[in-house]
Amino acid sequence: MASSKNIIKPAQRIEKLPKYIFAELAEMKAEAIKKGIDVIDISIGNPDGATPDPVIRVALEAIQNPVNHGYPNFRGKPELRKAVADWMKKRYMVDIDPDSEVQTLIGEKEGLANIAMAYTDPGDINIIPDPYYPVLCRGTLIAGGEPYFVNLKEENRFLIDLNDIPENIAKKAKMFFINYPNNPTGAVAPKSFLSDVVAFCKKYNILLVSDLAYGEVCFSNYRPYSIFNIDGAKDIAIEFHSFTKTFNMAGWRCGFAVGKEEFIQNLYAMKSNIDYGTSTIVQDACIQALSMPIDYVKGIMDKYDARREIVAQGFTDLGFYAPRSDATMYFWIKIPSKFKHSMDFCKYVLEKTGVLLTPGKAFGAMSDDHFRVSLVQPILRLEEVFKRFKEAGIKYE
Repeated sequence: MASSKNIIKPAQRIEKLPKYIFAELAEMKAEAIKKGIDVIDISIGNPDGATPDPVIRVALEAIQNPVNHGYPNFRGKPELRKAVADWMKKRYMVDIDPDSEVQTLIGEKEGLANIAMAYTDPGDINIIPDPYYPVLCRGTLIAGGEPYFVNLKEENRFLIDLNDIPENIAKKAKMFFINYPNNPTGAVAPKSFLSDVVAFCKKYNILLVSDLAYGEVCFSNYRPYSIFNIDGAKDIAIEFHSFTKTFNMAGWRCGFAVGKEEFIQNLYAMKSNIDYGTSTIVQDACIQALSMPIDYVKGIMDKYDARREIVAQGFTDLGFYAPRSDATMYFWIKIPSKFKHSMDFCKYVLEKTGVLLTPGKAFGAMSDDHFRVSLVQPILRLEEVFKRFKEAGIKYE
């Protein structure tokens, strides 16, 4: 029997990382399925639709070309970087230099983690909203930094109140993460708010990181802003985009960052020491995705819009406050008052109905009184959700 002295311990950064609740949800789902339960999963925002056919056809051609079987370009193919710059101009009226201001990513998630590691030294403070997409916090923790959490309040439309950030924190902060349209709240940011955040980061010399993963998941003719629609933002900001929700490409693992050459170069320096970049085959598929008519994207969003109406009405009928957002594929809803913690409520719902929700705790300690719903099931399955809820007596009380 090995003594305690012979135990090989992991690095403290691993021991300090919070438990990834989405892994726990996967275990809960698997256990329920083992019991024969017909689980309806509306927890993780995993798009259920197919990648557009033109994208698939290009990937099939690319995979048969031996040229694409070697290591990919670290920065990203020039053709893809040009397609990204064209997309930013077409969709956001933003000028981006494809040669120096674009970095392709193996999914946006790794880019957000790598930019934190590129700019965070042990002990540095990064400002992070709560609730937050987990990697906005995890990159800071892995780098040895200290997150400073700012509560996103419903009465403030889930926009960060800059007055909630103490002067001493602002002076020490290295990075400031924002995510609008917001996961998980669905909140959208007016241009005036983004202008205030840019001014704040300029005043305190903070790198502003804008996560625009849901820039195309919009309804009712709403269009979000790029951070670079704000005058002077390029001096202090970098922006991240994803193909996942826009083109149903979650499993392809592709995204990109755009911004000032200095910031892109440091992200590149971090990535090139860790990975070889996005598969060339996937890059060819991404070029095709970015060049398609916007009607392809609109078709995907129309599907979510129809589901949004079912979910909003279903929860409203049960007494929950479930307002429709102008963007994202999520509803952010308060748990019934008789439950103390969001995971307790989600486990109860799974046990009674076979429906899997995401507890608010997954998005931060301040968010334990909410749960998130994802629009990732067909309408018939969503209607079944509310049929089960009514039969089980799930309601807001």
